[in-house]
Amino acid sequence: MILRIDRLQTELPPPSTPDPKGASAVQELMGGKFGEMSTLMNYTFQSFNFRNRQGARPFYDLIANIAAEEYGHIELVATTINTMLTGSSVEDMTETSQKQHFIAGGKSALPQDSQGRAWTGDFVTATGDLVEDLTHNFFLETGARNNKLKVYEAVDHPAARALTGYLLVRGGVHQVAYARALENLTGADLTKLFPAPRIPTEKIPECQPHIKAGAHLKLYRFSPSDYLELAAVWNGAHPETGDPLVVEEMPPSGFPPFDLPSEPDVFAPDYAPEEIAEIAKRLRTQAGLPEMPTGVVANPDGLVAKVKDKITS
Repeated sequence: MILRIDRLQTELPPPSTPDPKGASAVQELMGGKFGEMSTLMNYTFQSFNFRNRQGARPFYDLIANIAAEEYGHIELVATTINTMLTGSSVEDMTETSQKQHFIAGGKSALPQDSQGRAWTGDFVTATGDLVEDLTHNFFLETGARNNKLKVYEAVDHPAARALTGYLLVRGGVHQVAYARALENLTGADLTKLFPAPRIPTEKIPECQPHIKAGAHLKLYRFSPSDYLELAAVWNGAHPETGDPLVVEEMPPSGFPPFDLPSEPDVFAPDYAPEEIAEIAKRLRTQAGLPEMPTGVVANPDGLVAKVKDKITS
């Protein structure tokens, strides 16, 4: 089971100037061959299909736990795309893949790559052979981090930069984790054959806060009581910095997301969002709940609505 918490793994900025072209590029990090949907589904299916879990428990724990983190990474990419599309218009969308955001997504993220091609299960490798799967995962993380760096360099929107800064650091953790697992199993040190993490994140401004917080050293345990054997694999020194690797007993506390404003021109959530809000208010009252919504968002004072008014005026 997945325990879902209504927080983002890292803080993302509110909408600013719309950037449909940049959002189209960020889609590669969602539904591309090396995107977050691929990392999630590769590790998820490998964990579902894992045989002799008890006999190989540290390796199962590693794959299953990283899969849980990847679910949150998909959420971050989707949130970034949605943020970049807030306040945009169909006139801003010049390419077919960008028009898909308007027509099919209601100015929101899609399970597609940057060319508008749908993500496919053909991107999943789950052979049942632990060494083969771990090797695949190492190279998957390598390709994913290379793509994140390319998007970082191609898109200067604040949300895209914040996203890629965080994911470059966390992807480096997963890259090292799979290399360490393979070294423990086979004796082969992939970090010597293929320098890893390879990307100098300490030189990227948006990575630096996460490095200062030690996020490049931490493998989070995404469960209150399971996956206790992560430390059997995730230990020793980081291959680049020499700092000790640590298992955090709880995932990051996270950050409330911004409640993005309605987009009536694409009927999101409907052509008359105020009617939905009134119905929701009535349902809460009838159920004995508070009249005001109980969820936590980063803009309880309507900040995003004010931002949207500014960028669309």
